[in-house]
Amino acid sequence: MNKTNRRHFTIVGVLIVISTFVTQWALDRSLPLPVKASLEAISIDWLIGLHVWLIAFLFAVVMVFMLYAVVVFRRKEGDESEGEHFEGNTLLEIAWTVAPIALVLIFAVIGFRVLEDVTYAAGDEIEVRVTGSQWSWKFEYPELNDFQSTELVLEVDQRVKFVMTSTDVNHSFWVPEFRVKQDLVNGRETTVMVTPIEVGEYTLGCAELCGTRHYAMLAPVKVLDATAYDAWAAENTK
Repeated sequence: MNKTNRRHFTIVGVLIVISTFVTQWALDRSLPLPVKASLEAISIDWLIGLHVWLIAFLFAVVMVFMLYAVVVFRRKEGDESEGEHFEGNTLLEIAWTVAPIALVLIFAVIGFRVLEDVTYAAGDEIEVRVTGSQWSWKFEYPELNDFQSTELVLEVDQRVKFVMTSTDVNHSFWVPEFRVKQDLVNGRETTVMVTPIEVGEYTLGCAELCGTRHYAMLAPVKVLDATAYDAWAAENTK
């Protein structure tokens, strides 16, 4: 590589780094995430953050190379000469083949480990059975004498195994603050694990288009401290 090309690549490299940080900052500020209200949300947000950095980097690479070429290597007025001919670059071709494959494999491994966080049953979770119907939710607590409610009440720091099904069309269990989403399918049971870590009130919504009142398929979610949860459980198991 001659001195001129080295200078061009140095400039492009610096611009890519700067553009990556600026793009990531802009995306992070313009697309804020809700509060992390579950333990699983921490690893999910970390994975989302990795994707945002990758998106910012790829965007910067494409835009910087394109704009730099347009500005620096544009045809000068009166220049009618042919552009330089290239036969190919084996090293470059190997790099742009291997790099995407490596990225896909890395993100697949990380994604699988994050998925384990919401699917692995450690044995210390309580069970809540969730039934979705057009256009309502029902929650059943086997450990509270099969108490049923239209309000989801959970204990903070207590891992929960949701066992879900639908009575009609497909629905999708989604509490944005938990970052966990799981489909409910008629005729089968699906499961997902959640560990609430923030006391508060949230809203469960259906994230699967399920009919004319899909927008209204909501349910209140309350995460209580241990004392308040025990009082609620005692009140509803009399």
